[in-house]
Amino acid sequence: MRLPRPWPRLFWRRLKRLTPTSLFGRSLLIIVLPVALMQIAVTYVFFDAHWQTVNSHLTEGLAGDVALILQTYEEDPSPASLKRLEARAQANLDLSIDYQNGGVLPRGRRASLFIAVDRSLRKALAERVDVPFWFDTGRYPAYVDVRVQVPGGVLRIIAPKDRVFATRGHIFLFWLTAATVLLTGVSIVFIRNQVRAIERLAYAADAFGRGADVAFRPHGAREVRQAARAFLAMKARIQRHVDQRTILLAAVSHDLRTPLTRLKLELALAPPGPRIEAMKADLGEMEHMIDDYLAFARGEGGEGLETIRLADLIEDVRLGAARAGVQVDADTGAADVQVRVRPGALKRALTNLVANATGHAGRVEITARATMTGGVEILVDDDGPGIDPDRYDDAFAPFSRLAAARDPNTKGVGLGLAIARDVARGHGGDVTLGVSPMGGLRAVVTLP
Repeated sequence: MRLPRPWPRLFWRRLKRLTPTSLFGRSLLIIVLPVALMQIAVTYVFFDAHWQTVNSHLTEGLAGDVALILQTYEEDPSPASLKRLEARAQANLDLSIDYQNGGVLPRGRRASLFIAVDRSLRKALAERVDVPFWFDTGRYPAYVDVRVQVPGGVLRIIAPKDRVFATRGHIFLFWLTAATVLLTGVSIVFIRNQVRAIERLAYAADAFGRGADVAFRPHGAREVRQAARAFLAMKARIQRHVDQRTILLAAVSHDLRTPLTRLKLELALAPPGPRIEAMKADLGEMEHMIDDYLAFARGEGGEGLETIRLADLIEDVRLGAARAGVQVDADTGAADVQVRVRPGALKRALTNLVANATGHAGRVEITARATMTGGVEILVDDDGPGIDPDRYDDAFAPFSRLAAARDPNTKGVGLGLAIARDVARGHGGDVTLGVSPMGGLRAVVTLP
């Protein structure tokens, strides 16, 4: 029975799915999240410990003034006394008083944007005023309307809004928001500069892996520059090794071909006979083996990248097979696709796949198609006996001759598939094997 996972591990796993996966996103989250939490905490403390306290004192003061006005009016409700009360309230309390004879309190109330202000004012008036009252803090932008029921009518009191709550709170929020936006903007600029240096390093490494030479200069943070310098040093060592190997292979090629040429010349001048023909066949096989060895060791050589039309390259492969007496069908559905490759290396890879197929099948077909991810797939299908799926990986091993077990007369040294995969991976793609709809083997060359 499988035990349930502990909830902390499950919680962190789900949280990890919600976090950004890019370095830029994570760095921004590391900087912005603490700032945002700090701003939220400061805002909460400000409103809870300061703004609400100030508003509470203000509403209590206004409620006390309303209670004083109501008490003074009830002691002497005469028109003359009311007139004196209006003048004194206007001069000393900055309040406007209006008596509405026969008036009644409104039933509805417009909701304010600041519910805490309404709640505080209602509580203060309920504690100071014993008669029915009504107020509205949202109808007028700069004033508060308070109405109190008195005998014979309604006493209406208009007070400035700054008598009810601190109207400068929005300025604090504005500067708090502006500071958050400013800090976030600065963080984005600095983080983006650091991430761009890492992206350029990754692009240069990927381009070098595909055989392209990209001008790259270390920049960014100290650790990023250190990694870039290490990459450039590694690139120089690899390039020096490749150059030395190329020079060595050129010398080996020259040294081996010279005696082979002399032997071929001597056999051409010798009297014809069965032994001479057998020796010529052996020399031809040796030359073919040397070509395979050199091609495998040389890899992609010094060939540069070119933008070519994929259909033209496939047609060249088909014509080359036809000149060798092999019939190959081509279906270039991706005829308009332009690919940036090393034409010679890719042509050799496709030629090796076609040669591998024609050696064991009667019908071979090459198909090109675009993928959903923007890449290209080249499929080489045949109707031969195929290969056991368990031995697909063995087929790509250098010098592995799975076909020789079925046909001892098969030429080659087992480097065709290895060279094809090496070329494809050098372009950032791969070669995979599968079962062909034609009944034989399918080789799929994937290119970015």
